[in-house]
Amino acid sequence: MSAAGRFLRRTQRGYMFWCPGCESAHLVTTDGTPAWSFNGDLEAPTFSPSVLVKCGRAVDPAFVPEPGDPPGICHSFVTNGRIQFLEDCTHALAGQTVDLPNFEEASR
Repeated sequence: MSAAGRFLRRTQRGYMFWCPGCESAHLVTTDGTPAWSFNGDLEAPTFSPSVLVKCGRAVDPAFVPEPGDPPGICHSFVTNGRIQFLEDCTHALAGQTVDLPNFEEASR
């Protein structure tokens, strides 16, 4: 993984951005299948279509979360360097739009 501007990290398969709702990185595959489109702008990235991340109970109904485990669903649009969290998110930022955080600072 290598730096790709302030907001993204480049991987072999695409890009990662830091999600402040989940307090973790999300991978957007741009090289492979499935593939999201990317506008190529490292300062104001846009990925399309929406980014849907499921974990925990969202993928395994028998999952028993531990304190600090990430939420089950994070669904967002990343547009012009901002994250629009959709209402089906199970974290506190559902329904809000925030600036992409600086990856290095947020991931510490």
